[in-house]
Amino acid sequence: MQTGENEQALRKIIDFTRLLSIAILVIHFYLCCYKAFYDVKLTHRIVDHILLPLAKMGVFKTTLIAKLSALLLLIVSLIGSKGKRDEKIRPKTIVTYCVTGLLIYFVSIYLLWLPWLYIGATTFGYLLFMTGGGLLFRMLKLKLGNDIFNKENETFPQEERLLENEYSINLPAKYQLKGKERASWINVINPFRGTLVGGSPGAGKSYFVIRHIITQHIAKGFSMLIYDFKYDDLSKIAYNALRQHGGRSFYVINFEKIMHRSNPLEPDTMLDITDAIESARTIMLGLNREWIKKQGDFFVESPINFVTALIWFLKKYDGGKYCTLPHVIELSLVDYKDLFAVLTSEPEIEVLINPFISAWKNEAYEQLEGQIASAKISLARLSSPQLYYVLSGNDFSLDINNPNDPKVVCLANNPQKSQVYGAVLSLYVNRINKLVNRKHQQKCSLIFDEFPTIYFNGIDNLIATARSNKVAVTLGVQDYSQLKKDYGREQAEVIMNIVGNIICGQVTGDTAKQLSERFGKINQQKESVSINSSDTSISRSTQLDYAIPASKIAALSSGEFVGMVSDDPTNKIELKSFHCEIQNDHDRIREEEIDYEDIPSIRGLKPKEVLLNYQRIKQEVKDLTQNIVSSNTGSYED
Repeated sequence: MQTGENEQALRKIIDFTRLLSIAILVIHFYLCCYKAFYDVKLTHRIVDHILLPLAKMGVFKTTLIAKLSALLLLIVSLIGSKGKRDEKIRPKTIVTYCVTGLLIYFVSIYLLWLPWLYIGATTFGYLLFMTGGGLLFRMLKLKLGNDIFNKENETFPQEERLLENEYSINLPAKYQLKGKERASWINVINPFRGTLVGGSPGAGKSYFVIRHIITQHIAKGFSMLIYDFKYDDLSKIAYNALRQHGGRSFYVINFEKIMHRSNPLEPDTMLDITDAIESARTIMLGLNREWIKKQGDFFVESPINFVTALIWFLKKYDGGKYCTLPHVIELSLVDYKDLFAVLTSEPEIEVLINPFISAWKNEAYEQLEGQIASAKISLARLSSPQLYYVLSGNDFSLDINNPNDPKVVCLANNPQKSQVYGAVLSLYVNRINKLVNRKHQQKCSLIFDEFPTIYFNGIDNLIATARSNKVAVTLGVQDYSQLKKDYGREQAEVIMNIVGNIICGQVTGDTAKQLSERFGKINQQKESVSINSSDTSISRSTQLDYAIPASKIAALSSGEFVGMVSDDPTNKIELKSFHCEIQNDHDRIREEEIDYEDIPSIRGLKPKEVLLNYQRIKQEVKDLTQNIVSSNTGSYED
């Protein structure tokens, strides 16, 4: 126990040890240079009687032994000494004092023939070494850490095993643990619980993570849907990976460089009117992103109901011959009188169109325009020959994980036209979602780069329920605030909290705070120093603190990621959290990209063909309208 009495006793022992060291040195001087002392009359008979017999002791047998004994006792006294820490102490100063002192202390032996010079040199060397040793032991005792950013304290063990299965995503990495670099693995062994890949622009989401998800899942036989926001960055990776592994068909939906055609409103896949409602909601909310936060409002739900009526009418008419989005757009532009005559011919949509017909009959034209005009204006943005051509054909079905015909489908967007294209691609995603989330299908991977640029109605339900159907969802986002802006706060929170795997690069603000709390706390050593005029005291303690603080997440370098993975009952992972730098073989990737083949053009279309298709659809809607109106003449009179 540290008490005042114990400290005083220790100080006395240290003082005695140092005094003994000095006494040995003084006796050595007296015995070794007796003639010099005698000449200046510094000897005495009583002193001689006491000290001269000591010359027979082993300590004083030789000059070297005497000096080593004095030096050893000095070192012992320095080890037990305490002192106030001096911030100006530098290792270079300590080394200079100690080395110089030792050299003078021992080299002075060669000055024995000059006794007083020998005594002076030895004493000077002794004092220099004592000064340097005092600084040394004080500095070692009171040395504080140089880790000003607390990096070493915030390191923790991470998974170093490679855990693979037939579905896993495995990313090699390196991490720091107590100042040492160690190899590790990010093992996403259960991708069916959803994977969120986050990071600001340039953090390395695509290069370090998403490209490996694509290549590894294609190698493991997954069918795949890729939303390629910046076509053809991801599509080219998928195409060339598929060239190596094969076994699946490859399709691209591209509205600028037309490659394949597919009808997202294929009537055979729309089993009941709820499918039409979901499709209408997806296309309208995709075109008007601000409506996402206003769902339930009259002037939001009315246009959705109107488009639902158009879709379901075309699905029921003539066996769904004209059930395509271009026909829906053209039908919405028909005059009200003829349009209502057409829609009332289908009993199943009577409840949907009744409010519009009532407003029209009662001449409430302002209300009617408010209900329908927003739908017509929004859909009119999609009226383009290229879109009509792609959306009205059927080169492949959207059941991409059909075991008899597995596919890899890429949806190409263009950042400059993302609002219009994104709405149509959202419809593809919605329909594919309905078809892939079924039992007894092939394992499937849905990858969405820049996910907030499309509207995916029911993404939370897909992640929550598709696990048993072997559907892996990967969402690429830049920030939680971006997700919140495009999907609303509630939906954004659900998406953030429902995914089981998170791999995140540099983010700031609320995103960094949420992630920091999700990763939890670890035991960290804290050190505090108190300096006063006479002493310095150090106290050390451990306390729980964030393993990865928000400030550290905000300062991640490109390629550096934090996150947490999930496991499954058959393959437990104890160390789920990670903070590491993913290791890409840059040279190998560069060589692969040099050998990449461009995605081949499927059809050599002439502009005239696209325009003829555009005009044909317009004419078909006119003919359809005339046929129904002529058979129901007089149903609606002014």
